[in-house]
Amino acid sequence: MFKDIRLNKRQDQILDFVAQNGTSSVSRIFEFFQRIENTSAKITINRDLRKLVDLELLVMKGAGRALVYELSPQSLVSKEIDVEEYFKIEPDKREIKKSFNFNVFDELRGILTNEEKVFLNNLNRSYQSKIKKLPPEIIKKEFERLTIELSWKSSKIEGNTYSLLETEQLIKENHEAKNHSKEEAIMILNHKKTLDYLRNNLTEFKEISLKKIVEVHSLLVGDLNISKNVRKILVRITGTAYTPLDNKFQINEALEATAVLVNKEKNPFTKAIMLMLLIAYIQPFIDGNKRTSRLMGNAILLAHDCCPLSYRSIDELEYKKAVLLFYEQNNISYFKKLFLNQYKFVVENYF
Repeated sequence: MFKDIRLNKRQDQILDFVAQNGTSSVSRIFEFFQRIENTSAKITINRDLRKLVDLELLVMKGAGRALVYELSPQSLVSKEIDVEEYFKIEPDKREIKKSFNFNVFDELRGILTNEEKVFLNNLNRSYQSKIKKLPPEIIKKEFERLTIELSWKSSKIEGNTYSLLETEQLIKENHEAKNHSKEEAIMILNHKKTLDYLRNNLTEFKEISLKKIVEVHSLLVGDLNISKNVRKILVRITGTAYTPLDNKFQINEALEATAVLVNKEKNPFTKAIMLMLLIAYIQPFIDGNKRTSRLMGNAILLAHDCCPLSYRSIDELEYKKAVLLFYEQNNISYFKKLFLNQYKFVVENYF
C-alpha cells in the first residue's frame, strides 16, 4: 500500500546522529560511519539519506557544499518501531517518557505523509461517490449497521462481553442478552446514542472545544455511575509506567491546547488522529477516555464528510498496543497504520 518504511540499523543510526547534531552534512555522516564501522561507502550513505528524505523523516536544507540534513517535524513521532520486539520488554523495564510531555503539542505535526493523504483522500472520494448514488433508505440501513458494529467493537475493547449478534438485538429490539450485566447494555446503547447525536449535529464538530469533549464523554458514560467531570485525582493505566497529569487545571489546559492544535490543522484525517491520541494521552476523565477518543475522532470525520470508523476488524490487543506506544514514546507509527487500515476497511465494507 505504501513505501517500505522499515528502517535498517544504519538508517536508524543516521537519524540518531542527525538528532544529536541538529544538522549534518553528508561528509559528517560519512565520517561518523567510518569511525564506528569503516565499511559503509558514500554511495550507500547517499542511498539511505534519499530513503529517509523520501519517507519525510529527514529534510534537506541548502544546496551544493552547503547542503545539510535535519530531522523533519514528524520524524520522532512517526519513526516506525518494531511493536512485537517493543512489547517483549516488561513494562517497568522499557525506557519510556513516564510523565506527560508538554512539548507534544509542538511535536505532533505533519503526522501524515503526502502519500498517506492521497491514499485517504482517494478512499474518501470513493465513499462520497457511493453515498451520492444510494437511496436514503439504503444509507440509513448502512449507518445502522455501522452503528451496531461500532457500538459492539468499541465496547468490546473496554471489556464488554456482548457478542455482535447480541448487540444487534439490543440496539434494534432493545432486548438485553441473558447472563450479561445491565452496565454492559448501557455501555453499548450509549455508543449508539452518541453516534446518533454526532450525525445529527455535524457542523458542531467542525471545530473542537473542551466543552464538546466533555459533552461527548457525558453521553458515553451516562447512567454508568462514572463522573462526567474532568478528574481532580491521579489515575493509573494498566500495563504502563506512564502517569498522566493529576492536576485538574493542567488537564483543562492540555485539553484546550489540544483543541487549538486540532482546529488549526486543515486535513480532517490528521485532525482525527491527533484528537484521538491526545484525549487518550491526557486521560481527562476517571473512566471512558478511549471511548471518548474514538467517538470524537468519528465526530471530526463526520463533520468533514468522511466515513466514520466502525473498528469492526481491528484487533483489540493491537489497538491497545498502539495507544500504549503513544503514551510511552509519543510515537504515532503503529496507531497511524491501524487508522489507515481501518479507514480502508470501512470504505470498502459499508455503503
